[in-house]
This record gives sequence, structure tokens and C-alpha cells, in this order.
Amino acid sequence: MIYSFEKDSVEFDDFVAVLSDQSFDYEVIKRDKIVVRIFGRIDDALKHRLDQISGRVSKLTMKKGQEATVSRYWPTDDEKLFVAGPCSVESESQLDKTAGFLSGLGIKYLRGGAFKPRTNSNSFQGLGREGLRIMAKVASGHDMKVVTEVMDKSQLDDVVQYADIIQVGSRNMFNYSLLTALGAVDKPVLLKRGMAATIDEWAQASQYIIKGGNGRVILCERGIRTFEPRTRFTLDILAVPIAQKLTGLPVIVDVSHAAGERSLVPPLVGAALAAGADGIMVEVHPDPENALSDGLQSLTHDDFKSVFRQMQKAESTGKSTP
Repeated sequence: MIYSFEKDSVEFDDFVAVLSDQSFDYEVIKRDKIVVRIFGRIDDALKHRLDQISGRVSKLTMKKGQEATVSRYWPTDDEKLFVAGPCSVESESQLDKTAGFLSGLGIKYLRGGAFKPRTNSNSFQGLGREGLRIMAKVASGHDMKVVTEVMDKSQLDDVVQYADIIQVGSRNMFNYSLLTALGAVDKPVLLKRGMAATIDEWAQASQYIIKGGNGRVILCERGIRTFEPRTRFTLDILAVPIAQKLTGLPVIVDVSHAAGERSLVPPLVGAALAAGADGIMVEVHPDPENALSDGLQSLTHDDFKSVFRQMQKAESTGKSTP
């Protein structure tokens, strides 16, 4: 069970005193807000007492077939959120070329990984803190915003310092300790669906952030693992309208991770927009053939120009192109 308090809350001390008196184990995260995660089973009487102390109001209660009631956060004045950039930050030159190209098209959100969760431990793991510094410098130079991933609570201070939107990757959707900590952060969170997660599990994961006091959550469908071997993942198109209705949160689609190869990206863009996705995330690289990660699915600059025209047309007409 998770409770949230403002940093100057006078109720916090009384709240933890009750938990200590009842010998409950709990975790406290103090950042922009104070979040308390309680371990153990709480009976109705104690829950009522804790609710009274904290002034808690349920923010998101979901039942099958029922729409959630939660304020819908949106980071941009545009109708759709377009996020693009390389899988990994490899060098300042590589990122600057991409950011210059993207900003010239009007893209405002630059994606790139500084910490990379790779299946093969010998694969490129990212540039770490130096990658974050490069992202911030390049994005600022092109008047763009930084979208980058945090893998672990130990990286949160660094990522918060540089990111405008904090991404939680597929592998960490079930990392409830990290999600709880993000509830205490006053920055938007882009929550990707786990590769083997149900829509309900994905929605419930978002509650760890929301109940922690951070309602600025954007969901991202990125494909799920199925029995089909011809694609990297299977893009679950129906997850877009279902998750929107179930949670009330915006849902964007990472078309690159689902596709696994660049030739499949354009039709997935059309499908996602036709399904009502609130935005698109695409991997773009100046030299995909020599990319240090995910080169096969990354679009060249010329390829992205064509795809972006498709996205713009869909946004202006309300329809996707074939």
C-alpha cells in the first residue's frame, strides 16, 4: 500500500509513528514528495486510521469494464507527442547530427539511452552519466526536450537532473521499488509495457507512480512477446484504446521495438495512429548500419522524413495513411 505526502507535511510524522507502533515494515522515499510504501497486511480499521491521518483520496480504482477517473497529463501543446532519436547515445557528434535533423522537422522530444539494459552482457551498455550530459547539452542546443531511461533507483538522481521525461523500460515495468520512487519525483514518467505483461498489469504498474503523488504518467505500448518469430515483438494495437479507456492516461506507441526492422516501421506508424494513439516513438540514427544498438530497426534520416510526413498528415486529417 502506498501513501503520498507533500515535503512540508505535518501529518507524515504522525503517520509513520502509527506504523512503527504497529510494528509494520515500510519504505520512505523523500524527493519532490514523500512516498511511504507499506509492507504487510493492513486490516480495515488501521487502513481507515491511516487514511484519516494522510487525508488520502483514492486516485485510480479500476475494475474490469470500468473507466478510471484520473487527470490526464499532456506534456506538449501539440495534439500528438512525437519522440525520436537513437536507441543509444554513442557520441556527441552522433546525437548532434540527429537532433539537428529532427529539430529542423519540428520534433521537440529527443530520445536516447545513456543506461542501456541489454540481453547480452557483452553488448554496449551505454555511456552512463556522460551520455546524460551529452543529451542535455545537445537537446538544449536545438531547443529540444530529453526523454531517457532510468534502470535502477541508484541512477535516479542523475537521470532526474538531466531528463525532461523519465522513461521506464519494458524490463522495469515490474520494478515496483523504482516505480514507487518515481511517484516522489516531480517529472513526467513514460511507462513502457512489459514485453510479457497484460494490459491490467501495465495499468496496475502505473498506480505505483500515481498513488505516490506523481500523476504525470504516459503509457507506451512497445509490442509483446508472442509465438510469432518473424517479428521482434507483436504490436498489440488493441492495447491502445483499451489502456486509454481503462486508465484515462495517454498512450503512445514505440513502433521501432515492435518492428525489429526499419521496413516495418511505416505501416506500424499508420496502424498506431489509426487506433488513436496519442503519440509515436521512433528510433532514428544518422548511420544505422554502424549503430551500437538496435541498428536494424532504426530509421535513416531520409526514411524518417517520409514517415514524419505520414504522421503529420494523420495528425492534420485525423486519419492514418496506408
